[in-house]
Amino acid sequence: MTEENEKTLPKDIGSDYSLPGRSEESNADYSGEEFFETEPVKPKSKSLGITVIAVAFVIVSISFFSYYFLNQAEIDSQIIENNPYLDSETILAKQYGVGQVGSDHAHAAILVVVDGEQLNFGLPQFQLSSKYIHFENHNPYQIHRHATNVPLEMLFSSFGMRITSDCIILNFDKPVNLSSNKYCSEKDQSLQFFINGEKYHSNISQYVIKHNDRILISYGDDKSISKQLKYLESFEIHDVPKKTPQHSGNEISV
Repeated sequence: MTEENEKTLPKDIGSDYSLPGRSEESNADYSGEEFFETEPVKPKSKSLGITVIAVAFVIVSISFFSYYFLNQAEIDSQIIENNPYLDSETILAKQYGVGQVGSDHAHAAILVVVDGEQLNFGLPQFQLSSKYIHFENHNPYQIHRHATNVPLEMLFSSFGMRITSDCIILNFDKPVNLSSNKYCSEKDQSLQFFINGEKYHSNISQYVIKHNDRILISYGDDKSISKQLKYLESFEIHDVPKKTPQHSGNEISV
């Protein structure tokens, strides 16, 4: 046997190249690169993602409630102010710290004159419009206040009137003699307030009536002020009864 024959390997008779898939493997071009058998990638556990979300939720919740309790009064105030479904009486009662119905009782007389026209508060639309402060028994001038800290603004807003430091806005069926819904101070006409004959320089809407007060709100020129004050003095203010007022909802009378 020659040396060349000794180097010749025997033919692999039992080769399985003919089996399916083997021919492709045998003919693959390796190009000097090694191929490795890799395990399939396992999906990440869902529990880890849920845990992360839960922890984040807890952190956000703690932060929110901590902020809320530290700023509760301010947040509640903003909620009330921005909620259009809360009635104006509830908003104003919270704003002014109004007491419970029956916590106080006072009567006062009021005269509101706009362009020489007296507003008649004896009409049904102005009667018993608020449980805190109102007109009753068809009286056109006597105010009944049935709680502490109730400003005149709550009376005005209860039937659609607004008074600022220099304007009267009437959001109700105005008398036929009035030509507008809004009257503001200008060169020849002004809005003036008087309490017990003395000129009141602040916004009358913020005023809380005292028993036997006489209040004049007058829009127009100065010529008729003295006559209006004299007319106001003629109004009879009834004494506050000693008995407890009977009330059911807005039906409060004494």
